[in-house]
Amino acid sequence: MKEKTPPTWTRAALAKAADVGAETLRFYEQKGLIEEPQRSAAGYRLYRDSDLERLQFIRRSQDLGFSLQDIKQILDLTNNIRTPRKKVRDFAEARLSVIRRKISDLRAMESALGNLVARCDGKGALKGCPIAEFIGGHNSNENQCHE
Repeated sequence: MKEKTPPTWTRAALAKAADVGAETLRFYEQKGLIEEPQRSAAGYRLYRDSDLERLQFIRRSQDLGFSLQDIKQILDLTNNIRTPRKKVRDFAEARLSVIRRKISDLRAMESALGNLVARCDGKGALKGCPIAEFIGGHNSNENQCHE
C-alpha cells in the first residue's frame, strides 16, 4: 500500500538518517529490499518515510543475525496481504529454531573456553598451556603463555 504523503528524502539524506552508506541503499534497491523510488523532475531519487522505516527494520534484523536473504523473505511474506499468517509463523518458527541452536552452541563454547581459561595461570612456557594445547598443541618452549 502506497503512502499518501509525498516523497521527502533524497538518497543521501535517507542513507544518513538510516546510518547506512548511499551504496548500501543502492545495493538494497538492486536486491529488492527497498522499492525503486520515485524521481523528481530533475531525476533525483525521492524516498518516503516508509523507506526509512524499512531501512531501520533491515538494519535491526541484520544486527539480530538475519541474513539479507532471510530479511527479503520476511519482507516478501509480510508485504503480500494474501500471505497466510501460518506461512509467516512457520518462517519465524524455523528462524527461531536456528537461533536457539546457535545459542546452545555459544553456551557450549563459552563453557569450554571458560574451563580452559580457568586452567591456564598465564605463566611460564607455552608448552603445557591448556589453551594452546587445545587449539593446536604448540610445543615451543620459546613462546610464553602469559599476559
